[in-house]
Amino acid sequence: MFPTFTGSSRRPRNVNLSGQRNTNPWATSSWSPSTSGASKTVAQAQAEREKRQRERDELNAAKKLQRVWRGHRGRQSFKQTCRERYDALYGQPVDHDSSQRVTSALPLLLLLFDPAQTDDQHRLDLFIQDLVTLKSDPSNFRIFDPSSWDRFAQLLIGALERRPASLPQALLSVLLDIVRRRQPAITPIIDRYYKLLAKYFEQNSQLSISAEQREILIEAATVPLEPNPEQGLPILRAYQAFAFSFLSSSSLSFLQQDPIQIARRLDLQTLSQSVIDAYSGPERTNTLPKNRSLWLLAHFIALNRSNPTSQGSKYLEALYLQLSLLVDDIRVRYGRHGPHDETDSSFDVSELGDNEADDSVPFSTWMVDQLNFLVDEDGISELLSRFTSTISASDRLSEEASLLAGYTLVLLRCFPSHSDDIKMRLFQGDISTTGPSGSAATPSVKYFWKAASNTDVFRDITQPKAQQQPSFVVALLRPDSTRDREWRTILLFLELYNFLLRVTDDEDFLPAETQLLSEQSPATLRIRSSSLGLAELKELINFLKSLSFPLYYNLPMIMPSHSRLPRISIISGKPDTEEEVAHATQTSFAGIIGMDVLSLRSVSTTTMRSLYERDSRRRFLPADFWLMTSKFDMNGFISAVVLEEQQKDQMEEGEGGSDDDSDVDTRDTFHSFTAQRLSRAARIEQRRRLRRVQREQLLAQVGPKLEILRNMPFVIPFEVRVQIFRQFVYLDKAKRRGGNVDADRWRLSVISGEGGFNNPSARGRDILGRHTAKVKRGHVFDDAYEQFYSLGEGLKEPIQITFVDRFDQPEAGIDGGGVTKEFLTSITDEAFSPGSDGHNLFVTNDQNLLYPNPTAFDDLAEMLRYYKLSENDAKWREHMADLAKRYEFLGRVVGKCMYEGILIDKAFAGFFLLKWSASGQGSLTDYRANLNDLRDLDPELYQGLINLKNYPGKVIDLSLDFTITDQVNGPFGAVRTITRPLCKNGEDIPVTNTNRPLYISYVTNHRLVAQPYRQTRAFLKGLGSIINPAWLSMFNQSELQRLVGGDSSEIDVEDLRRNTQYSGLYAIGDDGLEHPTIQLFWQVMHEFRDSERREVLKYVTSTPRAPLLGFSQLSPHFSIRDGGTDEERLPSTSTCVNLLKLPRYSSKETLKSKLLYAIQSGAGFDLS
Repeated sequence: MFPTFTGSSRRPRNVNLSGQRNTNPWATSSWSPSTSGASKTVAQAQAEREKRQRERDELNAAKKLQRVWRGHRGRQSFKQTCRERYDALYGQPVDHDSSQRVTSALPLLLLLFDPAQTDDQHRLDLFIQDLVTLKSDPSNFRIFDPSSWDRFAQLLIGALERRPASLPQALLSVLLDIVRRRQPAITPIIDRYYKLLAKYFEQNSQLSISAEQREILIEAATVPLEPNPEQGLPILRAYQAFAFSFLSSSSLSFLQQDPIQIARRLDLQTLSQSVIDAYSGPERTNTLPKNRSLWLLAHFIALNRSNPTSQGSKYLEALYLQLSLLVDDIRVRYGRHGPHDETDSSFDVSELGDNEADDSVPFSTWMVDQLNFLVDEDGISELLSRFTSTISASDRLSEEASLLAGYTLVLLRCFPSHSDDIKMRLFQGDISTTGPSGSAATPSVKYFWKAASNTDVFRDITQPKAQQQPSFVVALLRPDSTRDREWRTILLFLELYNFLLRVTDDEDFLPAETQLLSEQSPATLRIRSSSLGLAELKELINFLKSLSFPLYYNLPMIMPSHSRLPRISIISGKPDTEEEVAHATQTSFAGIIGMDVLSLRSVSTTTMRSLYERDSRRRFLPADFWLMTSKFDMNGFISAVVLEEQQKDQMEEGEGGSDDDSDVDTRDTFHSFTAQRLSRAARIEQRRRLRRVQREQLLAQVGPKLEILRNMPFVIPFEVRVQIFRQFVYLDKAKRRGGNVDADRWRLSVISGEGGFNNPSARGRDILGRHTAKVKRGHVFDDAYEQFYSLGEGLKEPIQITFVDRFDQPEAGIDGGGVTKEFLTSITDEAFSPGSDGHNLFVTNDQNLLYPNPTAFDDLAEMLRYYKLSENDAKWREHMADLAKRYEFLGRVVGKCMYEGILIDKAFAGFFLLKWSASGQGSLTDYRANLNDLRDLDPELYQGLINLKNYPGKVIDLSLDFTITDQVNGPFGAVRTITRPLCKNGEDIPVTNTNRPLYISYVTNHRLVAQPYRQTRAFLKGLGSIINPAWLSMFNQSELQRLVGGDSSEIDVEDLRRNTQYSGLYAIGDDGLEHPTIQLFWQVMHEFRDSERREVLKYVTSTPRAPLLGFSQLSPHFSIRDGGTDEERLPSTSTCVNLLKLPRYSSKETLKSKLLYAIQSGAGFDLS
């Protein structure tokens, strides 16, 4: 027992019986229980037991080694004895009948054969010679029992694996004969059998072999797949080995050159089922490298192409599973690597490391051809023609639609450069439906609308419960096999409907029901037959609103952020634990690997915004249909949004350089059953997705209301959004100016902070100096560009302007804000005017709406070529960069006007304003060109495309191709025409009735996006440096126009009267009464028509429109002061300070006539 305290403090006696002297006086005694005698005894006993166990293990191991060695030596001795007997048997002469020697030799051969021994290979050849002389008839086949033939077949495979794969070979013929007669002979080694055949196909593809020898190879590949109910091996198991051990080889030249020779001997439905079964479990996909998977996919496509009658739902499902696993690799490598010469296809990429194979070896030309088939017209048309839907039961409709939807969505992810082609061909296709009333062809968009709207998910989300409780929608987004099928159907419908909206003009969107069908061309009939009615549109929009709102507002509930996402082993490619696998599966949505709810949110929002833009352009819904104010407490909404904006700014300041990729380069985004080795290209794609997900999660946590305003602004009333915009601007001013929003206070703070007002430092003088400029009238834009471009976003701060005359003498006056307004409006007047003064940055359409000059850069390039400059010259690059900077500076000026609340009397084209809004949702590429937007840019081209769309004849007779001509203005009025392709090899692609919508879409995109891209990008860069693009995304095109130029509604005279300031004799005294002349002025304003009121407003403020929130927001305020007693004098203005100088007229008639004469005569700037 361990000693315990007995109540005595006397130290027990320590007796040492070991005979050794304890030299350590501080050694532990029996007071310490850890080193007591009992503990030492237990430890010693344990050590002795372990020693005895080791001795027993060593003894047993020695016995086992001896036993194994004796067995090996005995077997070798027995084999040697068999070899001696075998050699003696073949050393004797034989009669012309060799069957007796064959019967005696086979048992010996099965016992002695070692494929690594050359002598044994020679002994096998002797046996094969005898066996061939017997000929392969059924009677000779029965000389051995079945098990002996099975063992002999396995022996032949082992022997052939050790030999070079060159024909002719008697062994292969014998093996084929055995397999033909007895399929179970190779059942245990079916995978080795097909790997062996793959080696033969590869080796003999380099040689010229006879048709008979080729037939032997083809028959060897297909014989095990022939159904044999009596003795055949499981057919699916044989097809799996054929697929994963044979079709995954990279060098099947025979198959690649003539796949029909093998395809006609296969049951391709069974092949599809074998692929489905294999990819539904983890065994095969864990071991098959990516490149072998790609070759399996390519050969699978080739076999089914050669026999299209085999295509059906099984083929579609097998393709869907394979593409799902390879989506990231195909997406990156197909777009990055060009096809290479066919001679390279013999290179075995499986010999490389996974990273090397995936990233350095491009797709072969043959593989690219097979992948292209999936997205070309023949491939999709063939798919739709073989796909028949049964509509007798709604659940069956959903299942079949989901399968086709899932496959198409994966295609769109694999081939993003072909997305429009895929959507166009699906849009053009019909889907055969079979029901109780017979067969019918349904347009694909309508088919998927019916399938999507009949899903439980769609019905649940459109219920009032979902609109009131976003958590109800959150539950529907959780993984579930049934819901996944429904989500896939909904996703594809939205993709197709987005494409339909892009090629549909306003006339065909909701056509008049009275229009005769005989008046419509086939293309118009296709669009109108695919369009939705008004009731269906309302149902769809309600669904999109109820779905998109929680995807922004409740995203943290849907995609909870994890402090540590799972890592993937670079070597094995497998998640380390089941928990990591569970995390990895969260990155899929609707069963599509790599897709998440953000993808659903994106396509849902795009569809919704497209419908909203169309409704704002040509209203078809009630004005308050889009509002969702019941979701918020509107009383405190503005303050809550402002607080979120402040929190977001603090978060972005604290992030700094946190976009480090090093921590996410190996994280998994695959399903647990696809734990394959990841190529570097796939990891790059996943890293990009992870950064996007993490960014969106953070934004949703910090500012859910901001996300709603940025992506679904129409759910909040316009007036509220304008107030929020002004609040954002005020906060930004206070933050940048240290709380000194007023211009004079800011200048004083700069001076006092840099040495004091009486002794400012050089830095203070530099800050104020860079915000000060002298400009000459008539050269305002050029002078401002030279002096203020270097400020960048510093243009947000107050600027001080001095106008000088042609003699460089300053004009009289002090800039108290009014001169700055005059300066900014003068810049816009000069820069946006036609190009007579040399700017030509913007042009106008028939409605005098402004948009960037689409040929500005082409015109400049033509001019530079005239002066013998080439694109490689530094002068060329300098001039091009200068033009881009001018666009950027003009964008800053417009942003400065919005920032300061200065209205400008300029109207921009709707498609150009849509790009402003799109820049706040991501980038300029988020703007999708629409056929209706082309009407504002080029009415003639728009009408021509409409005529082409409605053309009833054969479009190919018009001799159009996928090119477009741009007219470039050269020096001295010369005009040159440049032909540009709309797509790769566009000059070789004729426009047909089938690809007509795609041609219209490409032309529209070129004119609206591609041609003016550099101009628009530079302008939006400058605008975004002053006005946060996210703030611009809160408005549509018409709302942005009102934000820039003011309200176009009728002038509210009483609102103007309440917010007018008076000075001089017109100042209101203590009695609170207005001067008699002022009373006459307001009477006249009431009697004026609205157009005349606008002329008065423009005469005083330089813009004919009122501020959005009323005249209280006009800066400076509308002011009236007395202009003397001379009633013959006309009223005059100082537009820089919004001041009307009104003489003291004694009668209303005189005031009215003088005022009308003044505003119609266009009096200029008058500085008091």
